[in-house]
Amino acid sequence: MALRCGLVGRPGCGKTTVFNAVTTAGASSFDAAELHRATVEVPDPRVENLVKLYLPKKIVRASVEVADIPGLATGDAAGGGRASRLLTHIKEADVLIHVVRCFPSAEGEPNPTHDVQLVDLELMAADAATLERKRDRIVKRARTGDKDAAQELEDCERVRDRLYEGLPARRQQLSDRERQSVFECNLLSLKPVLYVANVGTPDALEGPAAALLRAWAAEEGAETVSICGKDEADLSELAPDERVPFLEELGLAELSIERVIHAAYRELGLVDFLTAGEKEVHVWTCLKGDKAPTAAGKIHSDMERGFVRMEVIPYDDLARLGSEDAVAKAGKRRLEGRDYEVQDGDIVIIRFTPPRA
Repeated sequence: MALRCGLVGRPGCGKTTVFNAVTTAGASSFDAAELHRATVEVPDPRVENLVKLYLPKKIVRASVEVADIPGLATGDAAGGGRASRLLTHIKEADVLIHVVRCFPSAEGEPNPTHDVQLVDLELMAADAATLERKRDRIVKRARTGDKDAAQELEDCERVRDRLYEGLPARRQQLSDRERQSVFECNLLSLKPVLYVANVGTPDALEGPAAALLRAWAAEEGAETVSICGKDEADLSELAPDERVPFLEELGLAELSIERVIHAAYRELGLVDFLTAGEKEVHVWTCLKGDKAPTAAGKIHSDMERGFVRMEVIPYDDLARLGSEDAVAKAGKRRLEGRDYEVQDGDIVIIRFTPPRA
């Protein structure tokens, strides 16, 4: 399943422009009440190099689903059909990409921390209501002496009270037990967030508004990517070989899609590993730290259940030496067991025992 990113932000932050810059979808900014959705392939130069080496019949890249969720206005969490739809879209996201206005507009000079806090207030209001509903479900069990229910109730009330104090769940430093207690609630303010500073001109990429947003994000250990949304949306419409001089003019080494996706991967702790051969070059995604059987299960559940070992070729070694035979002769091809943690860029072959019919 593709990584799901949900773009959120205040009305007028340029969120749809950023969406177009990242996806080349060409969505209209005049239908701000509508959800826009696009699936984009993760740029990965390793794939191109492996295709040249193996000449596969099929290529499957990693992909990311990006949803441009209509702007959150004050009071959206209070209820109603629109609010319900907005919150459902946010709940579906694996990571929130919070687009923040860092350019002057009719609303005045940018105030990034104020805008971030307004969106957080909406998310926290929805979360508090969710926790209240859960509290109502378990309070009777807790009063009958059910110790597990009593502990769960205490955890939920503690998280809810901090929300009322203005502290998003992701900033509450929840314990493992608290996280487990609120897990089923899928709290919006607990979702990992990547901040996008949407600036008006290239010379503002490192300007004071973007710097203020970076400082705010750093307090919760989040990343910030600065984007000149309008320029990059125009740039994304050009052919790849026509973009280079314009990227250089903007002082960028890569398009916003690459910067945003790479940052989202880091935020979620994701890595890509590959399978490669004449039939197919395929990119697979797992969590950093996943053991070999878990990663094998991303390919097929039978591979996880019947896992025996994993043959590993690091991509850098294959690219440097030019062939699998050369990698093997150099002693760089390895056999790994169940405790091996799959690394980004590993090219793998799974050996497993098929389950009995």
